[in-house]
Amino acid sequence: MAEQSVTIGDPTIEDWPALVDDLNQLLRLRTTPIGMSMFATVEEMESITKIRRPKDIHTTDQIVGMASRLNWTVGITNDDLVGPQCGAVLGLHPRDEEWLSGDRMAGVWFETLEDASVHQHAMHTVEYGKYQAMAVSPLATGRLDPPDIALIYANPAQMILLINGLQWSGYKNFEWGCVGESACADSWGRALSTGEPSVSIPCFAERRYGGVQDDELLMATPPSFLPKAIAGLKALSGNGLRYPIPNYGVQQDARAGLGVSYG
Repeated sequence: MAEQSVTIGDPTIEDWPALVDDLNQLLRLRTTPIGMSMFATVEEMESITKIRRPKDIHTTDQIVGMASRLNWTVGITNDDLVGPQCGAVLGLHPRDEEWLSGDRMAGVWFETLEDASVHQHAMHTVEYGKYQAMAVSPLATGRLDPPDIALIYANPAQMILLINGLQWSGYKNFEWGCVGESACADSWGRALSTGEPSVSIPCFAERRYGGVQDDELLMATPPSFLPKAIAGLKALSGNGLRYPIPNYGVQQDARAGLGVSYG
């Protein structure tokens, strides 16, 4: 996947706590919705209110987990990350020949070096050279105003309703891929590089190191899409299509329920 350059961020959302409250009311999320922003300089990142800087070496999954699981505001540079795989997705490390070769994954995640290289080329990454730092923070704090993207963890039932909310008006068929391991390329990598919402199945590393739960999916999206999703969720809720989705029963006569939900 070639690096792309897009304009990201949304200056129009004025009340971040209210937006998060709407998401929690409509979807009953159990994990904190967070924002992620890229910075051209380290100084810009370090100027964020109550920013924490790591004292140890981490994966990006852990940094994201500190915000979404612990409600921290954390900033990093490539020097804080354990290896080039994390840094390249964020555009903090180049997609050089060594990285593209996939030699570190051959025989571990993929049978051959060729398979590993094809995987590396398939990953969505931020353009290298534009940024020196990244920060994550709970959306409700408003410390990243605006963040470049929002990250929302949800179970499959919550996630499909969130997608339905995005599709309520101005319908669009979403088509997302699955790179497999390094699925952060499918979430924050794709959203940052394309400026579009993206849903991923978090990978082994995200679950092992980032605290992602067994039943969680991840949506990464520019925050400008969230008011549209919330408006759609409210409209669906008014039609009786809301979370949690009650089980109708596999042996019941379906006509009465279908008549309500599908006209």
